[in-house]
Amino acid sequence: MTSTKYIGMEVHKESISIAVMKAAGKMVMECVIETKANMILQFFDGLRGDLQVTFEEGTSTAWLYDLRKPHVTKLLVCDPRKNTSLKEGNKSDQIDARRLAELLRLNHLNPVYHGEHGLRSLKELVRSYLTITKDLGRVMTRVKAIYRSWAIPCSGKQVYAPRHRVEWLGKISEAGVRRRAEFYYQQLDALRTVRQQVRRDLLAEGKKQQAWKRLCQIPSIGPIRAAVLLGILQTPHRFRSKRQLWSYSGLGIETHSSADHRSVDGSCNEPRNRSPFAD
Repeated sequence: MTSTKYIGMEVHKESISIAVMKAAGKMVMECVIETKANMILQFFDGLRGDLQVTFEEGTSTAWLYDLRKPHVTKLLVCDPRKNTSLKEGNKSDQIDARRLAELLRLNHLNPVYHGEHGLRSLKELVRSYLTITKDLGRVMTRVKAIYRSWAIPCSGKQVYAPRHRVEWLGKISEAGVRRRAEFYYQQLDALRTVRQQVRRDLLAEGKKQQAWKRLCQIPSIGPIRAAVLLGILQTPHRFRSKRQLWSYSGLGIETHSSADHRSVDGSCNEPRNRSPFAD
């Protein structure tokens, strides 16, 4: 009869603490290995039976997931924010590994979805696009902050336009401040160029997916938003219900009652229903 082993892994940059537990709850092995692919594969090659493994979502999760997934019976990446029992009592890497193995055995872990390997490129492009877009917004804010700090009105988007920059830079009398604004403009142009390239690649990758055309048929969802939704959601089957899918994707309606929030003077805010996409 094949025995089941529950394996908890506390993963760090340099080392991984591992605890192996039997189905009856008895700890059979504990060790610490280097965070290297050959060391991890060598360790698991020495184990027999049905191997169920868990570790917390972290920086190297995708690499470790792809490394271990083909060689174990079950692999569960868990949400560290919901592992409240790991925050109680004494703390150490080995203790945390034991608790992870125990929680896996009891089926008390909250999984973080990892899968749909064919969508990995789209997912990474979505991450790049969203990160660069956020960086672009920060630089635009810095540009306006310079003018506002010198009491120069700069509402609207004209302040960012290349054809108006000489005029806007001329309004700054201090040479050092003007030079700083020029650097920010250079950074802004570079980010815009990179963002356009990522946008093109994201759109091309999104068009390869069959669901992309269906998403584009939904009102208010254009080609880029459809690609972003595909990269983030990956598959609707990861959700237990439609309501969870809608909420995760930002399409769910949030209902607020007048008792939820009160202003400083004690009056109640008006109840409202809204979608996150309405902002």
